[in-house]
Amino acid sequence: MGQEPRTLPPSPNWYCSRCSDAVPGGLFGFAARTSVFLVRVGPGADTIPGTPPFRVIGELVGHTEKVSGFTFCHHPDQYNLCATSSDDGTVKIWEVEAKTVVTEHALHQHTISALHWSPRVKDLIVSGDEKGVVFCYWLNRNDSQHLFIEPRTIFCLTCSPHHEDLVAIGYKDGIVVIIDISKKGEVMHRLRGHDDEIHSIAWCPLSGEDCLSINQEENSEEPEIPNGKVTAQTPVTKGCYLATGSKDQTIRIWSCSRGRGVMTLKLPFLKRRGGGVDPTVKERLWLTLHWPKDQPTQLVSSCFGGELLLWDLTQSWRRKYTLFSGSSEGQNHSRIVFNLCPLQTEEDKQLLLSISMDRDVKCWDMATLECCWTLPSLGGFAYSLAFSPVDTGCLAIGVGDGMIRVWNTLSIKNNYDVKNFWQGVKSKVTALCWHPTKEGCLAFGTDDGKVGLYDTYSNKPPQISSTYHKKTVYSLAWGPPVPAMALGEGDRPSLTLYSCGGEGIVLQHNPWKLSGEAFDINKLIRDTNSIKYKLPVHTEISWKADGKIMALGNEDGSIEIFKVPNLKLICTIQQHHKLVNTISWHHEHGSQPELSYLMASGSNNAVIYVHNLQTVIESNPESPVTITEPYRTLSGHTAKITSLAWSPHHDGRLVSASYDGTAQVWDTLQEEPLCNFRGHRGRLLCVAWSPLDPDCIYSGADDFCVYKWLTSMQEHSRPPQGKKSIELEKKRLSQPKPKPKKKKKPTLRVPVKQELCDGNEEESVKESLGPVENGVSDQETEEEAREPEPPCGITSAVSKEPIICTPAALGFEKSKSTINNKVTLLKKDVPKEKPEALIKKRKARSMLPLSTSLDHRSKEELHQDCLVLATAKHSKGPNEDVSTDLEERFHLGLFTDRATLYRMIEVEGKSHLENGHPELFHQLMLWKGDLKGVLQAAAERGELTDSLVAMAPVAGYHVWVWAVEAFAKQLCFQDQYVKAASHLLSIHKVYEAVELLKSNHFYREAIAIAKARLRPEDPIIKDLYLSWGAILEKDGHYALAAKCYLGATSAYDAAKVLAKKGDAASLRTAAELASIVGENELSASLALRCAQELLLARNWVGAQEALQLHTSLKGQRLVFCLLELLSKHLEEKQLSEGKSSFSYNAWPADSEGSFVERVTAVWKSTFSLDSPEQYQAAFQQLQKIKYPSATSNTPSKQLLLHICHDLTLAVLSQEAGSWDAAVEGLLRAVIRSYDSGNFTIMQEVHSAFLPQGCDHLRGKLGDHQSPTTPAFKSLKAFFIYGRLYEFWWSLSGPCPESSVWVRAAHRSKTSTEQSQEVDSVSPEETDPKASQPEPSRTPELDVRLIEEGEQMQNACKELLSEKHADLQNAQRTVAEVQETLGEMIRQHQKSQLCKSTANGPDKNEPEQEGESLSHPQNQCKEEKNEPVSLPELTKRLTEANERIAKLPESIKTWPFPDVLECCLILLHKYGNTKVYKRHYQTLYT
Repeated sequence: MGQEPRTLPPSPNWYCSRCSDAVPGGLFGFAARTSVFLVRVGPGADTIPGTPPFRVIGELVGHTEKVSGFTFCHHPDQYNLCATSSDDGTVKIWEVEAKTVVTEHALHQHTISALHWSPRVKDLIVSGDEKGVVFCYWLNRNDSQHLFIEPRTIFCLTCSPHHEDLVAIGYKDGIVVIIDISKKGEVMHRLRGHDDEIHSIAWCPLSGEDCLSINQEENSEEPEIPNGKVTAQTPVTKGCYLATGSKDQTIRIWSCSRGRGVMTLKLPFLKRRGGGVDPTVKERLWLTLHWPKDQPTQLVSSCFGGELLLWDLTQSWRRKYTLFSGSSEGQNHSRIVFNLCPLQTEEDKQLLLSISMDRDVKCWDMATLECCWTLPSLGGFAYSLAFSPVDTGCLAIGVGDGMIRVWNTLSIKNNYDVKNFWQGVKSKVTALCWHPTKEGCLAFGTDDGKVGLYDTYSNKPPQISSTYHKKTVYSLAWGPPVPAMALGEGDRPSLTLYSCGGEGIVLQHNPWKLSGEAFDINKLIRDTNSIKYKLPVHTEISWKADGKIMALGNEDGSIEIFKVPNLKLICTIQQHHKLVNTISWHHEHGSQPELSYLMASGSNNAVIYVHNLQTVIESNPESPVTITEPYRTLSGHTAKITSLAWSPHHDGRLVSASYDGTAQVWDTLQEEPLCNFRGHRGRLLCVAWSPLDPDCIYSGADDFCVYKWLTSMQEHSRPPQGKKSIELEKKRLSQPKPKPKKKKKPTLRVPVKQELCDGNEEESVKESLGPVENGVSDQETEEEAREPEPPCGITSAVSKEPIICTPAALGFEKSKSTINNKVTLLKKDVPKEKPEALIKKRKARSMLPLSTSLDHRSKEELHQDCLVLATAKHSKGPNEDVSTDLEERFHLGLFTDRATLYRMIEVEGKSHLENGHPELFHQLMLWKGDLKGVLQAAAERGELTDSLVAMAPVAGYHVWVWAVEAFAKQLCFQDQYVKAASHLLSIHKVYEAVELLKSNHFYREAIAIAKARLRPEDPIIKDLYLSWGAILEKDGHYALAAKCYLGATSAYDAAKVLAKKGDAASLRTAAELASIVGENELSASLALRCAQELLLARNWVGAQEALQLHTSLKGQRLVFCLLELLSKHLEEKQLSEGKSSFSYNAWPADSEGSFVERVTAVWKSTFSLDSPEQYQAAFQQLQKIKYPSATSNTPSKQLLLHICHDLTLAVLSQEAGSWDAAVEGLLRAVIRSYDSGNFTIMQEVHSAFLPQGCDHLRGKLGDHQSPTTPAFKSLKAFFIYGRLYEFWWSLSGPCPESSVWVRAAHRSKTSTEQSQEVDSVSPEETDPKASQPEPSRTPELDVRLIEEGEQMQNACKELLSEKHADLQNAQRTVAEVQETLGEMIRQHQKSQLCKSTANGPDKNEPEQEGESLSHPQNQCKEEKNEPVSLPELTKRLTEANERIAKLPESIKTWPFPDVLECCLILLHKYGNTKVYKRHYQTLYT
């Protein structure tokens, strides 16, 4: 495996005549989406020997929409220049090495469809658009020429390599023209013969027409068609051949000297993919050509289905061709090929590069016609990455183009050994998961909710689960079957597949029987844990590696931990406040077993939390525990977290992917960012750590790319903040914008925001450049991409309906006639401003207009009517002549019998319908008495009205009910759902009306109807409340959602949703609500969260009021009270971050006593604590809460709260008479401040709680053999350690007061600066002489300092404990050996990796152990000393561990100040004292 970055780029753009090109020397580029990717081919690629010589070297970024054309400058001194055209209307010229734009123009007003850099004129770029406009642009003089040759859609154009003024243009309708740009685009030849789109034009590489011996008359299929203009003075005296490829399945060779076709080649139908192709079926085809420069008698073309053909042009009477890669199976493209471009490498090797719809870029050797290498690409978002745990190095990639890629990253001969799997997928692949033990078994989930299993070692289609999710599959995980009976009787698989979908359900699938119904684990969770309230919406599932613990992430930000076999809920983590996107458990093979209990999680917030669940899992609590404090917090990203992955090579190293466009590597144990990758141009969606290379990480994003990158090569250590993140956002905004329908004018394109909702990105707009499904929906894309624009005739639009001719309909070009018409119409509209008088005088429309008009004919006709009527009335028998006359004169039915009247009504009714007046037709039918027929006809036409339905009861009850139902359906089609529901209520269909309103999200109206018309206990009402509440919750309307849950008597959910916003006011309201409804446990947790939020704002009064909501939080009230008093005390001493008007409680002030006495006085007066029993009860309540140890990155406010918790336990123990626990509590507070590096806080703890030192505690503890004696010794040592530093600092400045403690008035540094100074232990850094001059002192002061110095020397003997020094020395030795061993192992892995890559050994061969590691150590780590061998390190480690084991347990129980550090300080000040010299020599040796 090579130690260099790699890129899986986006797919090359489809249906472009020239979107790839190459120049001699080995540089190839292709257009993909909105940019151009550059590939170095040949020796210059600097690839590992034995691998294909190519490498993706960069990207040209600048266009905002799809790049439609790309061409290099083919002049030897300008190979570094290229040009691109885009749907954004611009043509840009680039400098390739710098990847910058030299210049650009936006001359085209329509979509650019063809582009070429002239091979004869080194600064001429020619481009054409879909309306037939051609622009010639001269780069050096920044000049352009506009040519309009034909009003047709240009498909391709190619400049002549022999004459600088000739350009051949191919059109959509099959016409080919050759123009002379020096004569303003005069057509030199118009070549007719093709009858469909021209896809490619290739000039013969040799000028003249001697290279092909073609008989003029032999081509009998070519009819003698006049070829339009043929200028007598042709500029090419010798002439030249031209080849064109068309969608009509033919290649034609044209003679420019004669202006006619001389050869036609019909594409053959080749047998492929297991069968022949029916010649009568017109297949999808793109016919591109390449005329080899050194082989003018041969022509390369594409064919149906992706094959490439080499035609022999010397034998024109028969089709003679050679198939590329004819001997090798599976080397050809599997779909149509769009572009062919030649490339000559630095070693003069002739290659041909092709891009295809199968998303592969292939390189062909023109000497052998065999495929040299293949570069795969991605046609959609890279949603998911997964390394196989069995077949090491196999990386599965889930892509939004409906295909799964499996990349063998360990392949020695091919850096891009990628297999595609598309059968049965048919949607975006959003989740992947390999089976932990079964080789080649890959589970996948899709955007449409499908879950399936692929066997990647076979060609069989995947097995698909019969149970679909209703929405996108978020994640997949393999885990043990739960419960045992869920999968039925008989043999059961050891592992089942779990899938989490966007609807919030987790399903368990039996991999042995996917046709069976999947099991919803919510049922088991509800039964096992006796849950009555609504379960949260699940968004993520993750199993611990040992298969005993399952974690579920939820939409509300909570994470639930369950234990097998019955999924007992043992823990809930309330840390995130937004949807959880990813959960990852630490691997099991860390150096410390407890690391496997670390669980990292990321959500729609930008913060990553790491929790240590060892205590909870091992204790197996009876009732679920709620965790609100993280073990570690990783802050730095500026957008939501989408993926997390632990390094399998390190302890506690994590990589995260975020929407801020970067991937970040963290040291979670130290909460430190290590390196940041910023190579993507989009939002990251997935990340995976290489299982073999500790330095290698893979990441995928919505820029259609997967990058392999090395942590050691990243120049940034943390995510971008401020301006950099703004630049990244601008970078993402250059992504492709939604492509409008071609029926609209391009000038009217409006950019639409690209937003991804709840982690489910809708990329249908972004992926419109390529198909979603392999082989099905790309047909629609093809038709849409090539659909012609209808002619936008302004005059015709005006003549039809001038009033609606608006600027939006006409584009930006308005004709004068349009404006004149509008003005005229406005003048005509003026008289209409007197409407009411005119309306009143207007007659109503006649019900019988035809009869009325017939009665206004000539006198002769009216007289004839009278005669016919008299004959009809007085004829005694049926008379055919009379009947014929009555049919012609139907209006006489008004005066004859009923049958004739019905005929008259029928004729009048048809006339009304034809003239668009159905209401008049309905009235005529009512007159006739056929009300049922009227209703049926109106319902069929969707023309029912309120008046018709109101008359329906006349026809009977059943007809009325039917008419109301039909009218309700009609109203639904017209989006009048409320009115439809009202009509359903009129026929007592209450349930149907409620369901109609609910299904169309009219929840408020549906609830009003249900409450008014149904029984109060009807389950429909509760269902309405819950459904509406869920939607309101999703939309962020938490208060209204809470009302819905209360209405559904689901108070627990109401409290939870109120707390979802996470601010103090919401949390307090939620806590009060939970308390009212009796959910005491929830109320307590919410009240505590509220108090913690108020604590951040230093609102002490509000925090105490929040804690008063629940009696079980009395212990927390004591902690907050002590914290408030300590903060006030620090502020008074000017140690806090600055004075401010914080809202302190009005505690009774007693400034006379000590700090502890003031605390106990407040507790007694405010909380009524006055008996040992009460103190003991409060102690027991607080003792259950455990906080993680402090680090230098722990926030100051959080650190102070944890210290005050320990101090509260100490004071409670002291008041209850338990001095052992008091000493331990004080020591824990001191150690916590010491670990965080905050020396100032440690000294304030000493000052406030041990004002007279530790001696008074010795008598309280009793016997020297007490178990607490080691704790007391450590506490005393830390106290003296603090005094030692205080005394040292007091020597550096004037100290008028006779006290060792440095008073607050004489402190010239803030607490932050002091804590930074104390972080260093070397005497050089802490020596005050280095930073300031020695101040002048009075003789009295010197005498006093000398006396206090002598006292300090005597006290510091307590610090010089040889046993503690031995322990610390041994621990340092163990740490150094472990660090050296870790470095040696990493260097050994790297050397083995390089060796395996060079020699190609079997990857399954076990490595030899026990060999000396000094060689890689010596190679990779330059040290002055000789490298240490492994036996020597092992010996050191063993000896150190033996020394630690021999020391008594009392020494190892509690931390102790660094003895060596204390020795150095004392030696610095009292170096002439023999005692300290002796101690130092003893400890140092």
